[in-house]
Amino acid sequence: MAFPNQQTIDYPSFKIVLVGDGGTSKMTFVKRHITDEFEKRYEPTIGVEVHPLDFFTNCGKILFYCWDTAGQENFSGLRDGYYQCAILMFDVTARLTYRTFPCGIAIFVDRVCENIPIVLCGNKVDVKNMHVKSKQVTFHRKKNLQYYEISAKSNYNFEKPFSISPENLSGN
Repeated sequence: MAFPNQQTIDYPSFKIVLVGDGGTSKMTFVKRHITDEFEKRYEPTIGVEVHPLDFFTNCGKILFYCWDTAGQENFSGLRDGYYQCAILMFDVTARLTYRTFPCGIAIFVDRVCENIPIVLCGNKVDVKNMHVKSKQVTFHRKKNLQYYEISAKSNYNFEKPFSISPENLSGN
């Protein structure tokens, strides 16, 4: 896949989509990977932003083109995209972001992300006032997804969602 002004790379690259309601800190999570800094102020994503993220794995260097989507209940605008993996994010401090999650995300998973690796993330686990506890998170079991609790602020598990092996990606 080529983007304007993009240099040619000689290692595998994959298109990953990051989805979830507004305020779940998807962009903060991406910026943390890019700059290693925590963005305190909330700036909603408008439409879609694409960010290249390099990772060094035991299989070598890989690049994820991370498609950060605007938080929204209806992900129908993403239906025409081709993604090789997905990260689904909710906010553990806002029960509503998990409660409304299964309906819209289930449709997204079934229509857009069929047969690709998907990771579910509960973000903001560094906050003491968590409204969604680990034992309450069951959606990933129903859809056979990997689940990680993460914190973009403290870096807790922040690389885990990208631990999808290239072997699982290459066949899609």
